[in-house]
Amino acid sequence: MGYRIRMRFPEGKRKAFTLSYDDGMTSDFRLAEIMRKNGIKGTFNVNTGCFQAEDFEDPPEKHRRRMKKSEMLAFYEQYKDVAEMAVHTVTHPTLNTLPTGSVTWEVAQDRHNIEELFGVVCRGMAYPDGAYTDETVKALEVCGIAYARTTKSAGFDLPTDWLRMPATCHHTIPNLQELGEEFLNLKLDTYRDTAKWFYLWGHTYEFDDNNDWEKIERFLEQMGGKPEIWYATNIEIYDYIKAFESLQFSVDGKRVFNPTCRPVWFAVYRKYLKAPADEYCVNPGETITL
Repeated sequence: MGYRIRMRFPEGKRKAFTLSYDDGMTSDFRLAEIMRKNGIKGTFNVNTGCFQAEDFEDPPEKHRRRMKKSEMLAFYEQYKDVAEMAVHTVTHPTLNTLPTGSVTWEVAQDRHNIEELFGVVCRGMAYPDGAYTDETVKALEVCGIAYARTTKSAGFDLPTDWLRMPATCHHTIPNLQELGEEFLNLKLDTYRDTAKWFYLWGHTYEFDDNNDWEKIERFLEQMGGKPEIWYATNIEIYDYIKAFESLQFSVDGKRVFNPTCRPVWFAVYRKYLKAPADEYCVNPGETITL
């Protein structure tokens, strides 16, 4: 009799929501506060060679600027419960214009700086300008980067190539609210349905430039606080999916062993692939019978 196994996110959820914002701008503080208010987590991609000088004094008129190093440290201390810090290269070059050695230095040095600044292990990245080549990707592998976000859009499907990772959309698309509603209304309850995510990206200074902070406030309020959605950083989603992929099934499919350090949820559709499915959670180091 046929059967099909489908990954579930933690607590058996079928959907995830995440976001990432680039460049380490002072306006990141405002976004992180909106995220926390709505129970949303995400990733901030930092250029550690582009901090504003510590003695810089803001002019009285409104303007955009990058954080000072001290501000970045304060940002992470204040919002580390909702924020992953990730690579965006040291100086924000367009990587497909550089020799491989320079790419490797920009990525590895930024990763090292982030790890030293925040006391973390950093494995995520966003490409400056979304630019890369196959040689760029090979350099990222050497640098120990697990995922790298591009500027491409791919709907709600989870990535199949983590070092060429697309998002769902940039926040400036005109139908953002409608797309969010479409995601919320997805019915993922048959054996054909895989887990989905909504991945938003952008730059927080764009909200200042366009004078439309209310757009992201409205959208995150729309998307946040939903019991059927897992809210996670980019690296948390990557690590969870890799844990699911590490499950070891017996040859007859009747037992499964979890060799990882985290609980993993999945569903098994049987009875000629008809719903409802049998839902399982296998704990770290546990073998269960299906």
